[in-house]
Amino acid sequence: MPNQSAPFDTAHVRALLAHTRFADVRYAAQTGSTNTDAHALLGIASALGTTIVTDHQTAGVGRKGRRWIAPSGSALLFTAILPEPIDASALWAVPFWIALGIADGVEQCCGLALELVWPNDLHVRGQKIGGILSVARIAGNDAWVGCGAGLNVTRPPHDADLAAVEPPPIFLSDLTPPPQREALLATILREFDRSFDALRDPAAVASRWERRAQLPGTIYRYRNDADGIEREGVAQRIGPYGALIVRDADGEHAIDMADVRVTGRARDPARTLPAQQ
Repeated sequence: MPNQSAPFDTAHVRALLAHTRFADVRYAAQTGSTNTDAHALLGIASALGTTIVTDHQTAGVGRKGRRWIAPSGSALLFTAILPEPIDASALWAVPFWIALGIADGVEQCCGLALELVWPNDLHVRGQKIGGILSVARIAGNDAWVGCGAGLNVTRPPHDADLAAVEPPPIFLSDLTPPPQREALLATILREFDRSFDALRDPAAVASRWERRAQLPGTIYRYRNDADGIEREGVAQRIGPYGALIVRDADGEHAIDMADVRVTGRARDPARTLPAQQ
């Protein structure tokens, strides 16, 4: 098992990423949030393609401001700034694109297939192993984007904060010899470099995510922020601007990622409903 208490080898990662658009990797042992740090750089030409990585975040947050808990050195915590601004109309596809790049990177490094969970989670065997949260600065039709992610790599031997997380997370080291974080980050960023141009076609990105997630037929339970009521529907596809199209007894509904919190997910072929033509 790699020694995750050792300093992160930034020079090694940069060497692995030479001749890519993501070769500028900057490391801090501790920071408030890599997303916050990256957001301050968005729109600065010299920061395009920069990745900020840390061992520990003191103010890490997930979607809707929920706290992100990752004991120091246990996770790969980073925010990668895209090497060029993208069309602001494509922003909704960025979380799906990030998820695909991370899943491809983990599969290459570990031989492990991640489960993609709408809208921005990564699971293994039904347990959360990672999360995604992007930040952006928009000017006119252009958007400068930071792609933030946290991926659990090595389970710490003892951690009181982690014991309180519900549902309990899973780590790569629970299933496979964990890779060095440097190698894993470099592999993910090479995937980002390889697939960057795909963001010109956000619908195609969503379609690839949908296939990789085996979305149709997946049962999602979700709680609407407006009324607090928990509902359940069978996923059909990704709709416009990243909405999840589900079907229940009342027909099809579009669930906007800004309006709900997913509370559960399962696959049950017996309950799969055919998509409407």
